Amino acid sequence: QVQLEESGGGLVQPGGSLRLSCAASGFSLAVYDIGWFRQAPGKEREGVLCISRSDITTYWKDSVKGRFTISRDNAKNTVYLQMNSLKLADPAVYYCATGCPGHASYLYDYWGQGTQVTVSS
Repeated sequence: QVQLEESGGGLVQPGGSLRLSCAASGFSLAVYDIGWFRQAPGKEREGVLCISRSDITTYWKDSVKGRFTISRDNAKNTVYLQMNSLKLADPAVYYCATGCPGHASYLYDYWGQGTQVTVSS
């Protein structure tokens, strides 16, 4: 089965941390740039950051710079999103996809189903 699957979401207090995983099955993540996106209730999905095939990180949201880090482990066919110092503005469903933000959704080969991140005291 060919799919992307996110995991690691949950409830965290402001200032806390979470690490999200984006695992691929049925294909290799190594040949793709991988992007993380998020969608908060009532808002459009937005690009957050991405990692290129050569491990270059590009941020789409200035508000996460210095707090979010993306990395990849091609041996595990997984991309990670380390989120530190989480804020009340960060809660959303987080998605990964095979490509960096900036394109129409249908142009990405694969999307994950999303994982919920909740920040609350």
